[in-house]
Amino acid sequence: MSGKVETYEFQAESRQLLQLVVHSIYSNKDIFLRELISNASDALDKLRLESLRDGELKVDTSDLHIALEPDEEARTLTVRDNGIGMSREEVVALIGTIAKSGTAEFARKLKEANENRDGAASADLIGSFGVGFYSSFMVADRVTLVTRRAGEETGTRWESAGEGTYDLQTLDDAPQGTSVTLHLKEVDTEDHLYDYTKPDTLRAIVRQHSDFIPWPVRLPVEKTGEDGETESTVETVNSMKALWSRSPEEITAEEYGEFYRHVSHDWSDPLETIHTRAEGTFEYQALLFIPSRAPLDLFHQDARRGVNLYVKRVFIMDDCKSLLPDYLRFVKGVVDAQDLSLNVSREALQQDRQIQLMHRRLVKKVLSTVKALRGKDPEKYRTFWQEFGRAVKEGLLSDFDNRETLLEVCSFPSTEDPKEETGLRAYKERMKEGQEHIYYLTGPSRARLESSPHIEAFREKGYEVLLLTDPVDEVWVEQVTEYDGTPLQSIAKGQVDLESSEDGEEAEEETARRTEEFGPLLAWLGDSLGEDIKEVRLSSRLTTSPACIVGDAGDVTPTLEKMYRAMGQELPHVKRILELNPEHALVVALREAHTKDSEDPGLAETAELLHGMALLAEGGELSDPARFSRLLAGRLAAGL
Repeated sequence: MSGKVETYEFQAESRQLLQLVVHSIYSNKDIFLRELISNASDALDKLRLESLRDGELKVDTSDLHIALEPDEEARTLTVRDNGIGMSREEVVALIGTIAKSGTAEFARKLKEANENRDGAASADLIGSFGVGFYSSFMVADRVTLVTRRAGEETGTRWESAGEGTYDLQTLDDAPQGTSVTLHLKEVDTEDHLYDYTKPDTLRAIVRQHSDFIPWPVRLPVEKTGEDGETESTVETVNSMKALWSRSPEEITAEEYGEFYRHVSHDWSDPLETIHTRAEGTFEYQALLFIPSRAPLDLFHQDARRGVNLYVKRVFIMDDCKSLLPDYLRFVKGVVDAQDLSLNVSREALQQDRQIQLMHRRLVKKVLSTVKALRGKDPEKYRTFWQEFGRAVKEGLLSDFDNRETLLEVCSFPSTEDPKEETGLRAYKERMKEGQEHIYYLTGPSRARLESSPHIEAFREKGYEVLLLTDPVDEVWVEQVTEYDGTPLQSIAKGQVDLESSEDGEEAEEETARRTEEFGPLLAWLGDSLGEDIKEVRLSSRLTTSPACIVGDAGDVTPTLEKMYRAMGQELPHVKRILELNPEHALVVALREAHTKDSEDPGLAETAELLHGMALLAEGGELSDPARFSRLLAGRLAAGL
């Protein structure tokens, strides 16, 4: 006896996503088969691993395979495996609902790609979000899935036409594993919809897209013998060769590309392929790929990693976090170790000495590959940095052992070129004679930084400044104090001295004279604004603005302060320094007014306005915007 059929509605978001996939303009509809075979291969991997780990699991693993069963008369194609299978709860979680993070973003992006008739973009999205199973609805009016998890007594039947609902039924007699039956649409070659009941069509698709699957993909075929009699036989249509175990010289770019798409579910070609092996006391083979574009979930906390771990070609786990650090989470591929235990757990991996050794070597290999790209293929490097630079810079905070290499790999916008970013080595080669620091400024955008008062004197004197606008930049510059022996210095912190050694004595005399001249005003301003600032001093970094706000060398920047608060970490308020431009007409007039009548009540308002303007000029926030507006309006009215 089987259970009654129960009908469920898809969630609104899932229903929208299904419709987008079904009506996608994706022309290469053949890919549905590669997705189903890939899912079946994963299920066989997991069953073999489970049988090795759980001696009480009574399963037959002597003939694990994937079967393609076309039925020309019924217009169906079934993809069947005898792998791990799914429980009813897993069917609901993995098939019945599409509740993965980023679903709304996927739907928006795919709809946009379809409206723009961008087939390549929609294909990439279908793979990126792991909804390959649903690509079945591009070729089928109805999909039926029957599955039973290894070790369980009952199975589950799931069926849907890809519209608003799906049916679930408990089965008493389902075989172990999973079968997906596609009730195929009519052939429409103009829409790239072919006859998927034809053995020749299926064979060609498997050999193109799934030849390297490590399990036999079997297909029934009719063969005519020498006596003219037709007999039915079963043919294995894939070679089952582990691509990573072959010599790179034997592998074509097309084979690498297909394998990349298999492990990444990304439909574009990889940006770079890394095929390496280590021999000696500890052996492993690795086939890694750097994608050509960042996944949409690159900065999601629950984003999946892309490296699968094998031991002697036995699948151990996907999403292996121990093989590469978090800042290289975008790297896809396979690592096959020779001497690890098949029973190694995710928890034990972090402590395993051989895994740690592989981790160190693989990181160095990836970083050296990127560093080499910068020299041999600048265009590829620019693509890499545009897509993954923000993630890579996270390594400056966490990977002290490779920090020097990371600094060589990094690129930053600078005042040198409005379009091209620069590396630190190139910056050093352009440093002015006598320049002792690599100067930088952090902030929310290039436009904001280029208009900052802090940069005025540097621009006038021809000093290059790095313009760091990523949130992670605010953090790593606090920890990385130098590059190749040259200190890094924020132009918004501490004292700045841009005078040449030749002008040193003359400059010191001029500074002393001005300090004496402006001393009373500086002291008065310090008292008047004491609740908001820690000091008032004359500036050597301003040329056109009357004032700016700077921090002491060790102070937390306002942007970083906001970031900590956004994460729920309250920091004590940091008072900053007000610097005045002694050449500016407003500052000169204020000094003269103060000398003439230091008790004038209007001076305090002018001081408040001067401080508020300096805050606004750097993108800061006023403590009382309404008061600032009233004071400014009053001054403007009085001047008319």
